[in-house]
Amino acid sequence: MRGTELLSRWRRLGASALGRRLFSLALGRAVPYTGSIGPEVQELAPGRAVVAMRDRRAVRNHLRSIHAIALVNLGEVTSGLALLAGLPDDARGIVKGLSIEYRKKARGRLVATTTCTPPATNEKRDMTVEAVITDAEGDTVAVVRVEWRIGPAEPRGGSAT
Repeated sequence: MRGTELLSRWRRLGASALGRRLFSLALGRAVPYTGSIGPEVQELAPGRAVVAMRDRRAVRNHLRSIHAIALVNLGEVTSGLALLAGLPDDARGIVKGLSIEYRKKARGRLVATTTCTPPATNEKRDMTVEAVITDAEGDTVAVVRVEWRIGPAEPRGGSAT
């Protein structure tokens, strides 16, 4: 999905709690693995995204905290929404690498925030985008760094590989 399409859908739905829920559900259907964590998109603008995740059994580990990979998933989707919402329509972003720094056991409702400056052109480049994940107390539980490869988008109907 192109950035302008993503933002257009958000602008139609994001103003209300029901609309945000519908947008988040549609995101989970479009990207099934991301949908497995139940992301709740709270804010979306070019270069900015805020996404929450509820603490529930499906995302927990044996230590009664949120699983490390669920945290990576939350950070990746948040960074991707912020970046992709700001890319020109003739550009695309593909994840090239992921890293995470764990700072505290993750419990309760979590919120991931990304603020970045998306490139204005589709010129091929690599870009690292960071998502900071905080808990209800405002403590940082993890920082996810996603390395994105930016480049020209495939023509509509073209191969995604």
